[in-house]
Amino acid sequence: MTDFQTLGLSEPLLRAVEAEGYTTPTPVQEQSIPPLLAGRDVLGVAQTGTGKTAAFALPVLQIMSRNRPQGNRKIRALVLSPTRELAAQIDERFSAYSEHLDIRHKVIFGGVNQNPQVRALQKGLDVLVATPGRLLDLINQGHIDITHVEFFVLDEADRMLDMGFIHDIKKVLKLLPKQRQNLLFSATMPSSIANLAGSFLHNAVKVDITPEEITVDRIEQKIMFLRKADKRRLLVKIIKQERVERGIVFTRTKHGANRLVKQLDQSGISAAAIHGNKSQGARTKALAGFKNGNIPILVATDIASRGIDVDGVTHVFNYDLPNEPESYVHRIGRTARAGRTGIAYGFCDESEAGYLVGIQQLIGKEIPVDLSHEFHFVGAIPKPGQKAGKIKDKNAPKKKQHQRNRSNGGGGGRGGGGGRNQSRSGQGSSNPRGDHRSGNNNRNQRRRDD
Repeated sequence: MTDFQTLGLSEPLLRAVEAEGYTTPTPVQEQSIPPLLAGRDVLGVAQTGTGKTAAFALPVLQIMSRNRPQGNRKIRALVLSPTRELAAQIDERFSAYSEHLDIRHKVIFGGVNQNPQVRALQKGLDVLVATPGRLLDLINQGHIDITHVEFFVLDEADRMLDMGFIHDIKKVLKLLPKQRQNLLFSATMPSSIANLAGSFLHNAVKVDITPEEITVDRIEQKIMFLRKADKRRLLVKIIKQERVERGIVFTRTKHGANRLVKQLDQSGISAAAIHGNKSQGARTKALAGFKNGNIPILVATDIASRGIDVDGVTHVFNYDLPNEPESYVHRIGRTARAGRTGIAYGFCDESEAGYLVGIQQLIGKEIPVDLSHEFHFVGAIPKPGQKAGKIKDKNAPKKKQHQRNRSNGGGGGRGGGGGRNQSRSGQGSSNPRGDHRSGNNNRNQRRRDD
């Protein structure tokens, strides 16, 4: 097996990865690091949990430390991320990997006061990790200069486009210098992502780590057919019987997540919700409690299906099956990370049969059915010839509303608060959320910034 030393990493980085407990590179690391060190652009198809943050962070840090310019620090590496949690996680990895290097890094995102971020920027940075809205806000206010960027990383590109960030990404691309190294990572590669990649990647090396490898290899999957009214009772029973100490429960809506947390609490199970309507402080507190073990159950919308890398998640519950099959792969990928095993339960009620068909078509296999529970309901089983996604989701927002605000189910308002209650004040330090709103299109766009 290839180890990190043979990939050409420097001694300070090798010490850092050893301290992190890394021994053998993952496939995405093994295939990405050498071409990146050689100065090539990289197009990566890989979901979270495959080690892709190290795949781009390690070579970027090595090249930056090897070619340190004189004078004041300028932003030389820019990483764009769709959500606050993922941005913070990436910044944490940069901190760990640069332990023995003279590198300054910072993460910025909306939903918090911009002043501490501005002060850090004024001191000079080498690496900036950012969400698109806050980045453009601070650029427009004159606090950020990205004209010296040598490395541009677009992470979770498909999630970016799902959340409506395509115009923000194009604005950022126009502000970047033409001579730079580009990296794009996406869990899926639809035509929209391929077109975006073609617009700024040059002669890129393609690294394709298929999500099916992650889904099938280490995750035990079970599907349970039941009435919608019985979901909560079955969830409580499994959590207690299996003594779940770290599990994530996915709901389709923010209201459903809040309601389920209250119901679990009434059943004696400590849980916290995380979704787009939660303030950044509440989200940070919930994640911290989940990571340190004080909160065993995290109830989340799809905002958490990517980008939250928490070690030791043993159980994932699809309390509501997702109406987008790809989301199922991302959700269950929260377990069985770093070589561990995990189990993913799917609760399928009578309105979700079409979603299950779509999921099984995507992963290329039928998920084993668990008939041992007392709530089994044959009426929820897909009918012969059932087509994927033909069952209408009564909880889904109407199309026009979906275009205005995609936060329902996990996008999140930029201040973490959804559309209606957000401030519409102008830019600048007087607006602690850092919202920059000019015109209806821009305002609607910012509502989708996480």
